[in-house]
Amino acid sequence: MKNFEERLKRLEELAERIKEQDLALEEAVSVFEEGVKLSKGLERDLEKIEGKVEILLNQPASSEDKPELELFDHEG
Repeated sequence: MKNFEERLKRLEELAERIKEQDLALEEAVSVFEEGVKLSKGLERDLEKIEGKVEILLNQPASSEDKPELELFDHEG
């Protein structure tokens, strides 16, 4: 799976592509479908990040605590 920034860049590319006036309907639908899937995945990732940030902000400070900052699985 691509990292967050790569997927966001791809979504931006798709947004520009869908604006092309000479894009065939079938291709436009395909581009739109890919964009929706990317958008939903990115939204889920942002929700995870927001949850982790909220947890970190609400934890009492302790010099012994080492917060888990891993935001995404780094699998394939």
